[in-house]
Amino acid sequence: MPSPTGYEFCPPNYSVPSGPFPQVQNKANPPHLNTQFSSGYYSAVYPMNTPNVVMPNVGPAALNTQRGPLYHKLPSGSYPPGSTLEPSQGVTVSSSPQLPPVHTGTAQPYSTFSGHYDTSAAHCATSSFIPQGYPPLSGHYTVQTAYSSIYPNVSYSPMPVSSQYGQRFTSQNIPAVGQFSDNMLPAHKSTVSHPSQYDAVSWAATSQPPATDVLNRNHTGPLSSENNQKRAVFASDTSSHLANQNIVSRPGTKLPTVSSAGTASIGHLPTVNQVVDSAPTVPPVQLPEPPLQEGMQCDGFVNNHASSTPTPLSSSSDDEEEEEDEEAGIESSSTTSSASPVPNNYDALEGGGYPDIISSHVNSAPTSSVSHAAKPFGFGYPSLMPGYQTAAPPVSGTHSDNPAFHTGCQPYTQQYPAINQLSSSLGGLSLQQPECSRPVNLSQDRNILPNTPVPTPVPNLNSELKKLNCSPDLFRCTLTNVPQTQSLLNKAKLPLGLLLHPFRDLTQLPVITSSTIVRCRSCRTYINPFVSFIDQRRWKCNLCYRVNDVPEEFMYNPLTRSYGEPQKRPEVQNSTVEFIASSDYMLRPPQPAVYLFVLDVSHNGVESGYLNIVCQSLLENLDKLPGDSRTRLGFITFDSTVHFYNLQEGLSQPQMLIVSDIDDIFLPTPDSLLVNLHESQELIKDLLNALPNMFLDTRETHSSLGPALQAASKLMSPTGGRISVFQTQLPSLGAGRLQSREDPNQRSSMAVVQHLGPATDFYKKLALDCSGQQTAVDLFLLSSQYSDLASLACMSKYSAGCIYYYPSFHHIHNPSEADKLQKDLKRYFTRKIGFEAVMRIRCTKGFSIHTFHGNFFVRSTDLLSLANINPDAGFAVQMSIEENLTDTSLACFQTALLYTSSKGERRVRVHTLCLPVVNSLTDVYAGADVQAIICLIANMAVDRSISSSLPDARDALVNAVVDSLSSYNSTISNLQQSTMMAPNSLKLFPLFILALLKQKAFRTGTSTRLDDRVYAMCQMKTQPLVHLMKMIHPNLYRIDRLTEETAIHVNDSIVPQPTLQQLSAEKLTREAAFLMDCGSVFYLWVGTSCDNFIKDVLGFPNYASIPKKMTQLPELDTLLSERARAFISWLKENRPLNPGLHVIKDDSTAKIEFFQYLTEDRTEAAFSYYEFLLHIQQQICRG
Repeated sequence: MPSPTGYEFCPPNYSVPSGPFPQVQNKANPPHLNTQFSSGYYSAVYPMNTPNVVMPNVGPAALNTQRGPLYHKLPSGSYPPGSTLEPSQGVTVSSSPQLPPVHTGTAQPYSTFSGHYDTSAAHCATSSFIPQGYPPLSGHYTVQTAYSSIYPNVSYSPMPVSSQYGQRFTSQNIPAVGQFSDNMLPAHKSTVSHPSQYDAVSWAATSQPPATDVLNRNHTGPLSSENNQKRAVFASDTSSHLANQNIVSRPGTKLPTVSSAGTASIGHLPTVNQVVDSAPTVPPVQLPEPPLQEGMQCDGFVNNHASSTPTPLSSSSDDEEEEEDEEAGIESSSTTSSASPVPNNYDALEGGGYPDIISSHVNSAPTSSVSHAAKPFGFGYPSLMPGYQTAAPPVSGTHSDNPAFHTGCQPYTQQYPAINQLSSSLGGLSLQQPECSRPVNLSQDRNILPNTPVPTPVPNLNSELKKLNCSPDLFRCTLTNVPQTQSLLNKAKLPLGLLLHPFRDLTQLPVITSSTIVRCRSCRTYINPFVSFIDQRRWKCNLCYRVNDVPEEFMYNPLTRSYGEPQKRPEVQNSTVEFIASSDYMLRPPQPAVYLFVLDVSHNGVESGYLNIVCQSLLENLDKLPGDSRTRLGFITFDSTVHFYNLQEGLSQPQMLIVSDIDDIFLPTPDSLLVNLHESQELIKDLLNALPNMFLDTRETHSSLGPALQAASKLMSPTGGRISVFQTQLPSLGAGRLQSREDPNQRSSMAVVQHLGPATDFYKKLALDCSGQQTAVDLFLLSSQYSDLASLACMSKYSAGCIYYYPSFHHIHNPSEADKLQKDLKRYFTRKIGFEAVMRIRCTKGFSIHTFHGNFFVRSTDLLSLANINPDAGFAVQMSIEENLTDTSLACFQTALLYTSSKGERRVRVHTLCLPVVNSLTDVYAGADVQAIICLIANMAVDRSISSSLPDARDALVNAVVDSLSSYNSTISNLQQSTMMAPNSLKLFPLFILALLKQKAFRTGTSTRLDDRVYAMCQMKTQPLVHLMKMIHPNLYRIDRLTEETAIHVNDSIVPQPTLQQLSAEKLTREAAFLMDCGSVFYLWVGTSCDNFIKDVLGFPNYASIPKKMTQLPELDTLLSERARAFISWLKENRPLNPGLHVIKDDSTAKIEFFQYLTEDRTEAAFSYYEFLLHIQQQICRG
């Protein structure tokens, strides 16, 4: 039965499906679509007559800001006589005539959305699996772009980085699950031998045979043990760390109403009563004995879990294509057509052909295979459930203004090799590249860190394909030589995965504005440089191998004004392109850019001084907020009550409205709380100038964050947008209140670190509601005390938001944090943003994608829902090989991101990556990308820490090195037992794993605040590879003798390029100065005898005169000062977070942090690099 459409609740007789339906309600155009998004819609959506109430003046401190009525709800039926009180005095109740109900949102206000959430954690036993990571930067690849000189503005327009249309990426994974018993699925057991004295746990991976019911998909896996041994390895089945949830919507809820008796008069404030019907509870599904993960049911739909959970990715069956399309429901393989089926929900927006269309072309191409269970991947790495083969998106365009076609056809010539001709193209290229394949003796070669940043492996393709390939800055695989079979991947003991930075800022981006978007009719892949043209009229898909017709419009090339050269179109010459989508890719008219700010104004927040910085920064960047003439803004503040601000055009000054009944929150005047930025700009500026002074004398110490977020969700529900939350303490009142769970005395304990998961599901539930409304929640946590970030982070994690953390924030006592906040806010307010986004990854037939990592919501088995997408978000994907890749010499991957730009344009950004397929274990090792592997392993270790325990995750990290190097050493003949070899591509693997073990997220034996640890884990799940690697293994430079010998020219300045140093105290000398780049922070260590540097760069006569807390470099008119500042400024470019600078002396407070980053040195609780190598060698010898 197809899923119901629309945001409405499921019909009463609708039965809960047993398989992975979308997690949130599908959306359908309401009956009043013609007027819903008209110019007067947003102001007319709430047909409530605002009561005539006089607003008391709150004094000069508020700059004459009017403070509106204090709303306090009393039990129905009892209304004392009205009395006039100042809002700050407490409760004010009025008796006035009954008014119409207050409309607080769409047909589904927050209080009625998602009903009950019953959560029970399903913990799996220790299992074995290996992680996969993020995409890094490299200069080896260049994004193929279309420049203005090459592609004039005929129908393709290049988009500079400063363009109004930005690049975004966000996501977070969730697995879809249903109900299965053990006897329903055959189990494929993967057993392997382990080194002696190591515990081994093998997971029986279950697979589901082809089923007629698409909904019948689930994760399950009976646990089996080998020889009573247990071993910590990364388990691909993440059902262990996901909470089983049942979500049932309430059948109906009365909206809050404003009731009054008598005549409304001055001083008589309305009393609001809201009655919420109790929600019926659906009994939870009976779980089988083996570890089983049940999806979340939301209004009858089975929900997937968010954030890096394995999800079966089935191939695009006919049924799925109707229900799980991403970008558009277009039936044509190439052009957008008004006659094509119209999608009725967000799941049908991007992919999936339609059964009737595909059936008519069955004989022209192989059909996509049905889902199979993923085969075991890696040594002791249990197989996951079926991967999601990507469904396909429809096609669409915007204009059909192509010039008349030429009548004559030129003789056709194939410019690029067809996919079936690539074997010969690869002939003569040795995949066993000498440098990558050369063994390295780790036992002897200790100084293996290169002097320059680690290069990105280049796929061993012919020169033409290398030029066309996607940049590793955007799209990267852990293995640039893809194994031909799963068994070969298992032998390599390495993870297979993708790292994505899909919305990264680009200086040039080919933008296709023509009316034709060519896509495969079967798998919905976008045409790309790696397809093959059979002749002038047909092209073969490089993912499913279907032969498609070339549409007539695509035959004409407006750049050359020639006909019959489809292979020269920009879509076929660039692996990264962006399409302007037509209305076929929309479920509703594009939403306006809507920004809502939720600010903590308790005593703790006001005293920290953050409010002044936020308001001032917003004032400075108000005109730079991404958007158009429809951009809307709103503000909510909270302490023990919740304050709203009426900024409607026509008022002489802002008006404050206070709701004191936080247990039944409502919107006092919903039609005037979100206002047009341009129409109410003066009122907004007045409010921002007044806010820092309005609460200077507050004594409110409580925080009602939960009710404020509930109100924000209601306010944003009609349109969606972005909620920016600023919180300075532990929420203490109302829904979502939390209690401290941290014991400071246990911070450095070697025992299990507890409370890495949320204490309540309130914030996750709220985030899921927001995601369904296309609203993302960004969290700014500025607290010097424990604030339970593990719980609060859920609001961003499941809504595709961002998390910013400023420990010990204070504008006076910690000025470096205040400066960092100001600079971070400047980028946050002005960076590009995409709304209503969805993302899907497609792979060559035979691959299975089973787990996603990042901040997002999995709407269906393979469709990531991103309410917002930003250029700083990264994602990771784990894969396995379902079917042998014996019929192809290339493996291709394509990601498609559909989003609404801040200007209201629907766009599709497409990245395509091509890699060679190899059948030799040596070639697999030669193509290993160690940085990508480390980042993917870091993501998997975070999941393991939360689902199992921190010690278990640490053991799995060590075993990942032992397994891979043990496998490699077994391929070398006549190897001495005292020797440990590694392929050149993996020589840094042990060093990076040791750095991970010493990172805040995973270290033990060192005092680490729980919030600091959780934030480090959040960063690992969301940072792109290039930034994440600096967090894991910082770069250390000597900067007291910068020269121009190896300098580079950037714009008009010369930037020195000092060599990298080992992270060891051995490299530090008294006569030198060293800069450590940790990604989000810089440490400048100054030697006691480095007099010239102290004088010429720091501006002090000697070492003793350097202050303890120096956080900025002065601008001195010296050559060394100019070079040092130029180098540091160059390092800061294109960072998602502005790194602060700390000058380190012997008595500096940051000295401990600096030395903890010296990975190669021994600490009280961790090995040195040399000791770690000996430990690994011992484990390999035992095997």
